[in-house]
Parts: sequence; structure tokens; C-alpha cells
Amino acid sequence: MNYQEVLDYLYQQLPMFQRIGNAAFKKSLDNIIALCDAMGNPQQNYKTIHVAGTNGKGSSSHMLAAVLQEAGYKTGLYTSPHLKSFTERVRINGTELPQQYLIDFVENYKPLFEKVQPSFFEMTVALAFKYFADEQVDVAVIEVGLGGRLDSTNIITPEASLITNIGFDHQALLGNTLEEIAAEKAGIIKPGIPATISLKQPETTAVFTAKAEEVNAPLFFASDTYSVELKSYSLEQQVVDVYRNGELYLHGLKLDLTGIYQRYNLPGVLQTIDVLLNREFKITEQAIRNGLENTKVLTGLKGRWQVLNYSPLTICDTGHNVDGINQILAQLHSLQPKQVHFVFGAVNDKDVTTILELLPKNYSYYFCQADIPRALPVAELSQKAEKVGLRGTSYSSVADAVKAAKENAAPDEIIFIGGSTFVVAEIEEL
Repeated sequence: MNYQEVLDYLYQQLPMFQRIGNAAFKKSLDNIIALCDAMGNPQQNYKTIHVAGTNGKGSSSHMLAAVLQEAGYKTGLYTSPHLKSFTERVRINGTELPQQYLIDFVENYKPLFEKVQPSFFEMTVALAFKYFADEQVDVAVIEVGLGGRLDSTNIITPEASLITNIGFDHQALLGNTLEEIAAEKAGIIKPGIPATISLKQPETTAVFTAKAEEVNAPLFFASDTYSVELKSYSLEQQVVDVYRNGELYLHGLKLDLTGIYQRYNLPGVLQTIDVLLNREFKITEQAIRNGLENTKVLTGLKGRWQVLNYSPLTICDTGHNVDGINQILAQLHSLQPKQVHFVFGAVNDKDVTTILELLPKNYSYYFCQADIPRALPVAELSQKAEKVGLRGTSYSSVADAVKAAKENAAPDEIIFIGGSTFVVAEIEEL
């Protein structure tokens, strides 16, 4: 098999949440346990950090990986979904999984897959666990795919667990209240393993506290300990002062992740580093500073408040639920734009009307449809937008919508591309 044949096999033979949605979600860990048992349980051969949450888990995972790399650890990073290439999901010290490894892995384990019938995600998790073991990483940062309790990644016993924040997303699978969603995410809290919650939220505090007490896990609410004050901001970096228990802890800390929402992720990252320090990791202040100043370079993170062009200013962001869109709108507003040309697409299993109701009526909209089965048909999206008073033009592809926005935007206006991870994934210059 060549690389393309392997990808075709994975995408076509196995259900895949990224493309088809809820039908690919397996409510059991039996398959991933069977796969890893057959592979000798590779996930037990190195230390891990487990990261869950509604928003911010990807950014937090990359920040932790960058800091660990700078501290001298050979660091695995498993995240999903990918934007451009499947191999982005599995990295070591920022370098993507080699295509040949994927080919060999699928050829070797095809009989096992046909016996177990795993989902796309289960297979991918097993791949990451095996690759990290084969390459003898020191530590791997493992991002949950969906939820936590029944997520395929939830067979690891990590050094630390981190849950970023809880918001409304994937309600059909995870629950209709913040408490229900939190209970699913809390499933990654393991007996005796310290757990950090980035953001203390009134609706979810009791859920996490109860789970931690049940399994006797030390629990930290990072926002109780750490606070972040923005000192300066540019399109390339933001500079913050970090306070720990009210005392200045990190003065002039630079972040190359420039979304203002990173202020909610940073406390959880720093609290998790504290946990690792208590578990005999060696991480200096300089490693923290270097890692956070160069996260994108060190880990290859894309699509988080990413500037694609300066004239007109063109930005993309993968934020796609109510909390994520609210943060994006706040940051767009802070730029005081003359006009925003918003390229917007969505998937069909999201409550898109609630998001459309948040969007400003005075933006120019370019509605589009990503090239995946889950995409909300652009005609339907346009109708829903019209009902809430948004005016725009429909395009059959992301590329056509972006092209039209570029043709219409004046040099001193802003183009924003988002609404779905899969819209961002189709940006040519990403």
C-alpha cells in the first residue's frame, strides 16, 4: 500500500467522527483496549499528560508540549482533528509522523483491524500510542478527542490530568447541561492522579470536586491560584504578567498564541507544570518562557487566531461553538475594523442558529460549505442566516468564498475565516 491507499482505507473502511459525526462515536473502551492489548500496551511505556475540555484543549496541549520540549524532554503530542495532513495528529518534538510509519502500521495491523472493527479514531489513538513507544519518548501530551470518560484516549494513567473549560458542544453525545458535559470530561480524573481545572465555573465546580473525592485525586482550580494581566498585544505576540496567589510570578511573559482566549488556558498550563514539578520533572522558568514564546514554531500549531495576510488583514480561527465564537467576536471588535468580511461555514450536527444569532448584522458574510459529508449545505446555512437578519452571498466551496472576500475587501478592512475547523482546514495558504 502507498500513503494515499492507506488514507483511503482508513477513511472509507472505518467510521470517522471528523467526517460523518455522531455515528462514529463508540460508547465503549472495549475496542481500544483490544487494540492496545494486541500491541503490547505501548501506552504504558512512557509518561503521559491527559488534556480534555470544550475549548482550549488543543492550545493547552501544544503549550505544554512546547514547554516540555524546551525542558529537554523527547515529547510526543497527540491531537485531533488535523487541518491539512493526517500526520499532524501525531508528532514528536514538533515533527509529524512519517508517512512510511503509517503505511507499515496499517499493513501490519490490518488483520487486527478487520477482527476488532475499530473506529477511525480508535485506530488513530492506537497508532499514536505505538509510535510514541517505538520512538521511546520521555513523555506524551495526549489530547482527548471527544468528552473524556469514554474517549479512546482514556486508557492511559497519566502524570497529570488537565480539563480546560466546559461549554456547550456535542450535546447529542455528551449531555444538554454544563453539569452533564462536565461529568463526561471528569471521566479522565484517575485515582490518585492530580487533576487541574483551568477555569472555575459555578455550574461545574461541584461535579469535578465530587469526582476527585470519589477517586481520591488531588484537585486544583488553576484560576484560583493564577491570574493573567495583558500588558501589550500585537498580531504576532501578546505579553502578559502572571500572578500566583496575588504575587507577581512571571513578569513580561510572551505568548506567540495571540488569541485573547489564551488568558483562560494559561493558568491551567502553569498549574499542570506545577504538578509535573512535584512529580520530579525538571522544568526551568526559562523553559516555560521559551516554550510559550515559541509554541507555534516548536509544535506546528495552526489555525488559532492565525494571521494569513496583512493587507487586507486576514485572520482565521478554528473556534466553532458559542464560547469560541464569542471570544473571536470580542477580539475582532478590539481591532476596531472599518468592515469585516466573514467567511463562514458550519457542520450539520451543531446548533448553528444560536451561533448565527451572535454574529454582528453589519458584517459582510460569505457563506460556504466545507468538502466533508458533515458540512451543513450552504443553501440551508444561508436560509438560517437570513432568518436571523444576516445578509451575505453563498458559495459552493471555501476557496470560492475566500476568493470573493479578497476581491471585495479594501486594504484597510478585515477578512475573517472560520465557523468550523473544516472551513479553516481548506484555506489554501494555511
